Amino acid sequence: MSKSKKAPTYQYGIEITKPHSKAMYEHNDQVAEEMKRNIASVWADEMIKFNKTDEWPSEGDSKMHTIQRAVCATGFGEGFTIDEVHTDFMSNLSNMANWQLHEEYSYLSFKNGIVPRTRFMMVGFEWEKHDYSFCTEADLSPVLDMVGFEGTLEALDNITTLSQSNEDLIKRHNTKVSSERMKDTK
Repeated sequence: MSKSKKAPTYQYGIEITKPHSKAMYEHNDQVAEEMKRNIASVWADEMIKFNKTDEWPSEGDSKMHTIQRAVCATGFGEGFTIDEVHTDFMSNLSNMANWQLHEEYSYLSFKNGIVPRTRFMMVGFEWEKHDYSFCTEADLSPVLDMVGFEGTLEALDNITTLSQSNEDLIKRHNTKVSSERMKDTK
């Protein structure tokens, strides 16, 4: 008996594969940028209440402490300044792996809405505390725009491969990002 091939699964129009495809990585990187901006914004709102040289309040269960524990692998006790904790926090945030962001952001979004919902969730991860996106399954990832997909999820179900190779996807994205960066510097 031959094994029947499992029907492909799609999320936001992206085929979910193991290992992750380049389109999945691209989508997750875009979601990660939004998550990091949201976390940094909430963090900045908390940090504005202090001077850089103030001592880190080691006691407490504030929003600031919850965010710090979610991002940093270690806690901070007495003897640390706000600036020292902030520097370590920002370094950890910029270096967070996507799987870790996916999990921690889910918790932060669930806990009294510490961080806002994102446009899309990351794809290819099997577990999250709760759905932290505000879109529906019918919404398509912007990554699909880069590969020239036009249509609906129903049309996508009939497609087995994308019309362009993953290398073309990355080239188009890099060109788009480079031109956006050039606009920002003008």
